[in-house]
Amino acid sequence: MSSVKGKEKEKDVEVVITTRGDTESLTTYSSSSGERAWLHSADGRTKCLHPPIETHWELPSSGAKKPSSSSSSSFKSLFTFPLTKLRRTKSMQTVLEGPRDPKDAQIVESFRRMLFLEGLLPTKHNDYHTLLRFLRMRDFDMLKSKDVFLNYLKWHEEFGVDMLLKEFKYPEYTEVKKCYPHGYHGVDRHGRPVYIERLGMVDLNKLLQVTTFERFIKYHVSEQEKTLRIRYPACSMAAKRHIASTTSILDVNGVGMSNFSKPARYLFMEIQKIDSSYYPETLHKLFIINAGSGFKMLWKAVKTFLDVRTVAKVQVLGSNYLSVLLEAIDISNLPSFLGGKCTCSDYGGCLMSDRGPWKNPDIVKMIEVISLREEMDSKNDSNNGDVASEDSPSMPKKGDMGNQNDFGFNLAPLDESACAGLDSKYKLALQKINGLEAALGDTKNKIETLEEALEDAKMALKELAQSIIQPKL
Repeated sequence: MSSVKGKEKEKDVEVVITTRGDTESLTTYSSSSGERAWLHSADGRTKCLHPPIETHWELPSSGAKKPSSSSSSSFKSLFTFPLTKLRRTKSMQTVLEGPRDPKDAQIVESFRRMLFLEGLLPTKHNDYHTLLRFLRMRDFDMLKSKDVFLNYLKWHEEFGVDMLLKEFKYPEYTEVKKCYPHGYHGVDRHGRPVYIERLGMVDLNKLLQVTTFERFIKYHVSEQEKTLRIRYPACSMAAKRHIASTTSILDVNGVGMSNFSKPARYLFMEIQKIDSSYYPETLHKLFIINAGSGFKMLWKAVKTFLDVRTVAKVQVLGSNYLSVLLEAIDISNLPSFLGGKCTCSDYGGCLMSDRGPWKNPDIVKMIEVISLREEMDSKNDSNNGDVASEDSPSMPKKGDMGNQNDFGFNLAPLDESACAGLDSKYKLALQKINGLEAALGDTKNKIETLEEALEDAKMALKELAQSIIQPKL
């Protein structure tokens, strides 16, 4: 049962939802922008159900131009400009970081200042959105948020996430997919990536023959990092609005108590611990489909281990799920085995394709250049003893606005000295960019020379015309 109290003050609405032992009723609640809902669990704990981490603001079109029907062409047009430094302008920040709620921005800045004064602010992972995730995780309690954020930094270093991204290889990927069908496939109607698992088809015995739990967990972490670093930015660029969470579908057809063996429980708990502790606020909605009576018994046990706010994002559906899914996801982005129209036959099936904006080479190229630039900025800030913040070194100054292109990027030349100490691949990338810039510069000079010659020819023709006409007058 639920009791609701409403009290309006400006645009904020406070909604109190009380559950008595059963959190199923939470799945029907949807918090819209500007609302705060307080969830009261059976054991007396209170949690805030925040609005979606993204807002629905879109990147405004430049001038009077109409949006292109093909996102690919707009990204290709970017590279007709000099391949120079890409920095986040305010419009690009709106896409990659989201338009900032003034209250959220104020407490994030206070949180950053507190960490800085205590000597705890790292040179990495201190961006606005990362700090906001951990603040939301603990209902904006700065002391509690500090604890979970520091635990995240400690785990990140001990687990070796940065080295994992550079060195970890997973050759058993294809075989793992066969006995554990899962993967990203397309986007929802808002532009969020869609993640799908077919839990009822998991063969744990075969899984352990082709990989180990340790390696599978490393693979899972690498996928989470890819989502943060590539999938969300790519989806944001494609949708031209901020994307920072995932819509997930869990197909539990055939799942019962027999599927929840001791090894399965271990794997589930390890992954759930990593996701909830170190990747908070990344789930937008989870649809559990094909839930029979066996799974519903299992769900009652499983959800006791989950955060009450996570449970509020879960919707459990039976076999008549398609109409609900289609409200959130276009049929073209749904695999045929879920009632959609996609088969990804060229990739061996939808869950093998990893289909999405993050596969667009033009978008990926842009993300790589931005990441390179930010790594350089971070290194320079470290050398200068400055605090790395997206609000200072990477934001454009007034004088830089003339170098923007029509997508809102700021273009300025890369300084080779800024790359000192970086990996050789980054130096090579810099050399290629500078080489292209030099070639484009030569072409530009030639065009300017031709334009000057054309102007001279026009003047000569004009003078000639006047000398011919003058005697007749």
